[in-house]
Amino acid sequence: MSHSSFSTIAESLQWAYSQLVDSSESAHIDAEALLLHCLNKQRSYLYTWPEKVLTADQFKAYQTMIEKRQQGVPVAHIIGEREFWSLPFIVNATTLIPRPDTEILVETALNLPLAGNAKVLDLGTGTGAIALSLASERPQWHMTAIDKIEDAVALAKANRDNLNLPHVEILQSDWFSAVEHQDFNLIVSNPPYIDETDVHLDLGDVRFEPSSALTAAEQGFADLFHIAQHATKHLSNGGYLLLEHGFEQALTVRQKLIDLGYVNVATVRDFGSNDRCTLGQWRGE
Repeated sequence: MSHSSFSTIAESLQWAYSQLVDSSESAHIDAEALLLHCLNKQRSYLYTWPEKVLTADQFKAYQTMIEKRQQGVPVAHIIGEREFWSLPFIVNATTLIPRPDTEILVETALNLPLAGNAKVLDLGTGTGAIALSLASERPQWHMTAIDKIEDAVALAKANRDNLNLPHVEILQSDWFSAVEHQDFNLIVSNPPYIDETDVHLDLGDVRFEPSSALTAAEQGFADLFHIAQHATKHLSNGGYLLLEHGFEQALTVRQKLIDLGYVNVATVRDFGSNDRCTLGQWRGE
C-alpha cells in the first residue's frame, strides 16, 4: 500500500486491521496500540482526528510495526513498553511481559494487614512489575526484588530508575541465595508454572518469551513447591507467602502449603474468575 493512496488515521487503522485479522486475536487493539506509538498520542486522538494525515515517515514506521506483529512479535516487544498497575514498564525479550492477571497479586498483597515498614521480597522479579507496583503504593515498605537472570536484573533496575523508586533493592540471586539470613513479612512470586509439555507454548506471545520464565518441571509445580518450602526459613512469625499459579493448580498449591504448615491458606481469583494466586501465613516453628 503506497502512502499516497492511503494516509488518514482512519484509513491507516482499517489497513492495519486487514493485515492483522488473520494472525492476531486482538487485531483492532494491536492496530490502535501500534499507531498510537507511532504518533506518540493518547487513544482519544484516534477518534478525535480520524481524518488527520500521517506523514510518509510515520506511515513507513507503522508498516514496519504491523509487519512484525504479523510475524507474531508481541506488541509489547515492538513498542518496548507495557502498562501494568497504571505504570509504564520497559519490556524486552529477556523476561516475561507483565500480564493483567498479575495485578490481582499486587492487589491482594496491598490488602494484607502488614506493618507500615514491612519487609517484602519479590522472587523472580523479571521486569520488576510486582515489586515496583507495590513500592509505588507503599513507599515505606522495605522492598527487595531478585532475579536469577542478569539481563532481567538490569531491566528491573532500568524500570526502577524510570519510575523513580530508588529505595527498591534489586539483586541477582538464585531464589533465596542472596538473602540467606534475612526474614520478610511478605514474600511474593509469580514464578514459572507452565508444564514443559504444554501445547500452548507454541502459540501467541509466549513464543517470543524466555521459556525459563514460563515453564517448570513436575507439571509446572517445581518452582512453586521450591519457593513454598524454602520461604518457611525466610518468613517472620505471622508473615505471608503469596504465589501466582496456573488456574488449574490452586488445589495442589493449597494442599502443599497446608502440608508445609502454613495456616489461613486461601486462593484468590483474577478478574476473569480464574483461580490465580494462593496465600498462606507462617506462624513459625
